[in-house]
Amino acid sequence: MARVKRALNARKHHRTIMKQAKGYYGARSRTYKAAKEQVQHSLQYQYRDRRNKKREIRSLWITRINAAARMNDISYSQFMHGLKVAGIELDRKVLAQMAYEDIESFNELAAIAKKALEA
Repeated sequence: MARVKRALNARKHHRTIMKQAKGYYGARSRTYKAAKEQVQHSLQYQYRDRRNKKREIRSLWITRINAAARMNDISYSQFMHGLKVAGIELDRKVLAQMAYEDIESFNELAAIAKKALEA
């Protein structure tokens, strides 16, 4: 069986890691061992934060809806419940956009939600 020499493949792998580690601080951009570890962690953070980003955006929507709802003397939870009772199905993304850009129509929704809670 022929002997396998790994220098070419190892060099290629090292080059890939070092390219990914460009811009890191200190040894993390210069030595393979430190760069490999940092790239591995960076990829884990990247994967995790793609999911956390969705969480944070939803939280921002809820904060905006709550702020606009409280300007109409109703809490976020009561507002959402009122919309559900009234049969209005709008997701938080749309509601947050309305609260941010089109406050008049949001105020109308708040009035509808209040009326639905009273009935």
